[in-house]
Amino acid sequence: MYPSRRTTTLERYFAGLTEQTFETRLGVADPPLIDYISGLLARFIHMDSVRQVRNLAGRPLDEVAEMLVEGRERLGDAKREVHRHIGDFTLFWTGVYPEAVPKLTRGTKDRLLDYKTEGKRAYFIASTIDSTETEPPRDVLQRLSHDFELCAFGLGEVRRHWESKEGRSGEAPPPLWIDS
Repeated sequence: MYPSRRTTTLERYFAGLTEQTFETRLGVADPPLIDYISGLLARFIHMDSVRQVRNLAGRPLDEVAEMLVEGRERLGDAKREVHRHIGDFTLFWTGVYPEAVPKLTRGTKDRLLDYKTEGKRAYFIASTIDSTETEPPRDVLQRLSHDFELCAFGLGEVRRHWESKEGRSGEAPPPLWIDS
C-alpha cells in the first residue's frame, strides 16, 4: 500500500489476500503491482469509485464506451486518469465478477466491446501519457496492460479465496500447481 496513507482493516485484508494469491499461488512477486491491485479492490468497494468518471455535465459514466469517448476529449492528467479508470473498471469486472459482465453490458453500447481488450488498451494509453501524478507509476500501468489476463485471473482467485471456507478460517488454499 502507499506508505503515506493510513490503511483500514479492509485494505489490509485485501492486501494480504492479494499478496498471498499473487505471490504464493501465481508466482508473481511484484509488490508495486500487487499493492495496486489490492488498492483497486479497496477503492471499488465504494460505488463512487466505480462511477468516478463523469461527463462535462457531471453525470457519472457507467459504460466503457462512454468513458472511451470522454477519454478522447480530455488532455494530460485528466486523460490519463480516465484511461486508468477504464483499465481499473474492466479489470475489476472481468476479474472479480466476470459472470456480471454480460448483465452489465446487455442493452448498452458495451455489448459490442471486449472488456479485456479495452482494459489492456486503456492501461497502455494511460502509461504513455506524461503526468504530474506519480501514482500509479508508469511501469505499473505498463505491467497491468501487458499482464491484464493474469491480473484478472488473480483477482478471480482472490474472490474465490475470500468466499471459501479457507478464506474465513485464515488457512491458505493449496497451490494451483505442484512443482516436480
